[in-house]
Amino acid sequence: MSEPEQNYIGGEWIDSSTDDTFEVIDPANPNETVNRYQQSNADDAADAVDAAVAAADDWAATPGPERGRILRDAGTRLEQRKDELTDLLVDEEGKARPEAAGEVQRAIDIFHYFAGKAADLGGTVKGASSRETTLYTREEPVGVAALITPWNYPIAIPAWKLAPALAAGNAVVIKPASLAPGVAVELARALDEAGIPDGALNLVTGPGSTVGTEMIENEGSDAVSFTGSSEVGEMVYDQATDAGKRVQTELGGKNPTLVGASADPAEAADIVANGGFGTTGQSCTACSRAVVHEDVYDEFVDELVARAESTDIGPGHTHEMGPQVSQDELDSTLEYIDIAAEEGATLAAGGGVPESDETESGYFVEPTVFTDVESGMRIAQEEVFGPVVAVIKVSDFEEGLNVANDVPYGLSASIVTDDHTEANRFVDEAEAGVVKVNDKTTGLELHVPFGGFKRSSSETWREQGDAGLDFYTIEKTVYDNY
Repeated sequence: MSEPEQNYIGGEWIDSSTDDTFEVIDPANPNETVNRYQQSNADDAADAVDAAVAAADDWAATPGPERGRILRDAGTRLEQRKDELTDLLVDEEGKARPEAAGEVQRAIDIFHYFAGKAADLGGTVKGASSRETTLYTREEPVGVAALITPWNYPIAIPAWKLAPALAAGNAVVIKPASLAPGVAVELARALDEAGIPDGALNLVTGPGSTVGTEMIENEGSDAVSFTGSSEVGEMVYDQATDAGKRVQTELGGKNPTLVGASADPAEAADIVANGGFGTTGQSCTACSRAVVHEDVYDEFVDELVARAESTDIGPGHTHEMGPQVSQDELDSTLEYIDIAAEEGATLAAGGGVPESDETESGYFVEPTVFTDVESGMRIAQEEVFGPVVAVIKVSDFEEGLNVANDVPYGLSASIVTDDHTEANRFVDEAEAGVVKVNDKTTGLELHVPFGGFKRSSSETWREQGDAGLDFYTIEKTVYDNY
C-alpha cells in the first residue's frame, strides 16, 4: 500500500501530530482498503487555523483576477485528471460511475464559474447628497472560513464551499468527511499546484468531534459553513453562534414529489425513481415521499415497483446503483425498513440485501417501495438516507399539498402535473428552498441559490451562485469627501 495521505497546512504536506492514521475502505468490498489518511486532533486543526490567519491579509489583498486565475488553473488540473478522480470517488464513496463522473465535472465547472466571478467582486457607486462626496461600497472577505463537508458528495460540496470562499479572498480551513476524503485532498493538491499562496488553503483530516470542533470554536476562524445531518448541524450552529461566528448550515431533507391526477403515471414513476434511487438515495435532496392522487395511485405504484425491481445493483464501477457508504448507513436503512413494516406500511418492492456474488460482501440494499403509508408514520417523517420511497395516497391537490408540507424539513420538493394552476400553487405554497415542476427533487444548477427551510437549513445564508459569494463577503460603505 502507498504512503498515507497528509494534511495540507501552511503550504506544506505534513503528518498529523498524533502519528496516527485511519483507513478508508471500499464500500462495495469492505475487505479492500483504498487509502489511509491522517487521524488529526485539535492541535492540528489549531495549526491550520493559525496558518490561515497568517495568510489571510495577503490573500485578501491579492487582486480578484489573480485569485480567479488560480481557481481556473486548479479547475483545469481537475479536468485533466477527471477519470482518475472519478475512480477514486467510486472506490471511496461507492456511487455509480456515471454519477461520480458527473459530480467530478460539477466540481470542475464550479471552479471555472467562480474563477470568473472573482474578477467581478468590487462594490457599487451610489449617489451622494453632497457634490464633494464620492459614495461607494466595497465587498471584502470575512476573514478565515472553516468548512466542514459530508461524504455523500465528497468533491462537489467541498468545491462549492471552497471556490466562492477563495474567490472572495478568504483564507480557508477545510475538514472533509472521514468516510471519503480522497477527492477533497485532490482538490487541495490541484490548488497547491496552481500556485495558491501558503496558508490561504489548509486541509485537515480526522474526526469532527475534535478537528471540527476546534475549527468552529478557534478564535481565529470568522465564518463556519457546514453540510451534514440536521442533528449535527444544529449543534454546529449553536457552537458557532455562541463563539460569535457567521454560520451557514445545509442539512437534511424529507423531500416529496406530489403526483397530480393529470400526471402520466409512467413519467411520474421515472421522476420519482430517479430522485429516490439515484445515488443510492444518499442525497439530502433525494425523493423519499411520493404523494400520489388516488386516481393514478395504483398505476403509479405498479410503475415505480417495476423500476425498483429492474435496478441493476452492484459495484459502482460497473452497475447502475452502488452500495451505501458504510455498515452504519446500511444498518440505519434496514432499521427504517423494519420500522415501516411494524407501523403497518406495505412492502411493495425491495426491503432487503440483494443476493449475488457481486453484492455478498458490500453494503448493498435493494431499492425499496412502501405503500399504504400514512403521513404521521416515521417512514414519512424522518430522513432515511437510503433508496427508500414511501408512497402516500391523497384524494385531491389540497390534501397532497398539506401532506407534502407536513414534515419538519423543507429542502427540495417537486410536483408532476399537467395542470398549470396546480403547478403555480405548488411553487407558491410548497415549504421548500428548491421547488421543481415535472422534474426530480435532486439535481441543482451551480449558479442559483441552494438552501432549505425549517430543519433543512439554518435559514441564514444560501450556497452557490452569487448567494454563495454573499456568505463569504462583507460590505463596507465608504464616504470619500474631496
